[in-house]
Order: sequence, then structure tokens, then C-alpha cells
Amino acid sequence: MPTVLRVKGYRFFFFSSNWSEPPHIHAEWDDRYAKLWLEPVMLARARGFRSHELTQLARLTAEHRTLFLEKWHEHFSG
Repeated sequence: MPTVLRVKGYRFFFFSSNWSEPPHIHAEWDDRYAKLWLEPVMLARARGFRSHELTQLARLTAEHRTLFLEKWHEHFSG
């Protein structure tokens, strides 16, 4: 599970087995977890995060969306 970015305490990553799904990113902080679609940026599911944290995750995902998509296509195309 390649880590793409660590920022503000969050770890953004994806699973190598997710190639059959549309582009998305997973985020975690301790035992909290979320999955966010990248096209468009939208929460798929979450566990343990508060609503203000989910808002911040969506904002961070939107800010780094280009990087996440580059890494997604790089990983799953090669």
C-alpha cells in the first residue's frame, strides 16, 4: 500500500489491489479511516473521523488531487 503523501498528521495512500475501481485515495490518522473518490473529489466512506475532519480531508484531497491522480495512473499503468 504505497503512501502518496503525509500532511497535517494524515497519511494518504492507496492499495495496489484497487486497480479495478475508479481513482480514489485512502486517508488515515491513528485508527480513523476514509476513502475519497478523486473524479470528482467526494467522500466514499469513513470511520472514526468527525465532520470537521472530513471537511479538512476533502479540502486536502482537492488541493493534492493532481498529485494523487498522477501517482494513481503511474502505479496502475506500469
